[in-house]
Amino acid sequence: MATRCSGRVLVIAGSDSGGGAGIQADIKAITALGGYAMTAVTALTAQNTLGVHGVHPVPPAFLRQQIQAVMGDLPPQALKTGMLHDGATIECVAELAEGTGQGLPLVVDPVMIAQSGARLLEEEAMEALVQRLLPLTTLLTPNLPEAEALLGRRLQGAGDMADAALELRSMGPDAVLLKGGHLQGSELVDVLAHADGVEQFHHGRIDTRHTHGTGCTLASAIATGVAQGRGMGDAVHRARDYLLEAIRTAPGFGGGGGPVNHCHTVQVPPD
Repeated sequence: MATRCSGRVLVIAGSDSGGGAGIQADIKAITALGGYAMTAVTALTAQNTLGVHGVHPVPPAFLRQQIQAVMGDLPPQALKTGMLHDGATIECVAELAEGTGQGLPLVVDPVMIAQSGARLLEEEAMEALVQRLLPLTTLLTPNLPEAEALLGRRLQGAGDMADAALELRSMGPDAVLLKGGHLQGSELVDVLAHADGVEQFHHGRIDTRHTHGTGCTLASAIATGVAQGRGMGDAVHRARDYLLEAIRTAPGFGGGGGPVNHCHTVQVPPD
């Protein structure tokens, strides 16, 4: 028997033509966890598992039109942002979050640099991100390089992560999930800083090159939980479990950093 969708999430992010990250990963993760995904595309990218080969930004006026069309007919229960690319796009999202999206949980994945090294956020947009979007953010989900860019300093490994997460939270977000996937060694650490303190998650590294889109996937999985009425800690726990299994069972597609297995929760009907 079909399960009814629960939890409407509006994703404001870029498209990944390879399907492993961006809007495509967001839709898959939200659907796999029983939510309903809606989208506003900020940019088109030509990319695959080997890298980003081109970026075509969407004009802010059309981005605004996409968001308003969804908000007027399919009111979301949470917002999630990914690739915002430039200052004009960030300003557009901030204005709408302050207006029609006021009061909605906002999960911000501060997408800056692709795994291939391609820059996905223009340098001039950093100030707009910090000044305009972070004060409106319910949960910020940076990886270590993104946290270093936001803080303007190097982080000294896992021992520095709790203080860094608290410092990032002081910049405006209600909560920060600092991800340790870029750490060296066999054990990884994620740190969640929120109003009740700091929580650390430890897990063993999964030996794989197939981690494309993990940041998008995790943030959307958390946003789905929040939209479904889960508390932040519960939403983070479920999302991490979902992502770890998606990495562990990655299908092995592509010649570079391949996608994870978003559909491991889906039961395929027998032939």
